Amino acid sequence: MQDSVLRKLYLGFIQIHILHHAKKEPIYGSWMIEELARHGHSISAGTLYPILHGLTKDGLLSVEKRTVNGKYRKYYRLTECGERVLLLAKEKTLELMREI
Repeated sequence: MQDSVLRKLYLGFIQIHILHHAKKEPIYGSWMIEELARHGHSISAGTLYPILHGLTKDGLLSVEKRTVNGKYRKYYRLTECGERVLLLAKEKTLELMREI
């Protein structure tokens, strides 16, 4: 049970990290996996892509297909709704960190 609770918390932080980078510039999956790895997070494509699809479905990210070296690559960008959610997530995270 402890592992499943920690995993849920961890995935929430990963989502905030994704939204943060998608605000700065368009991101794509393999870049995001590398970026998370630079911060010590090991996440597989099988975990990341469902998160990206979910954030898109929820209206927090928009997606644009681009051709790169003859292959389609999906680039994700933060939407206005995503910006509001990211701002609230940052506020709540800071509030929690001050409390604990």
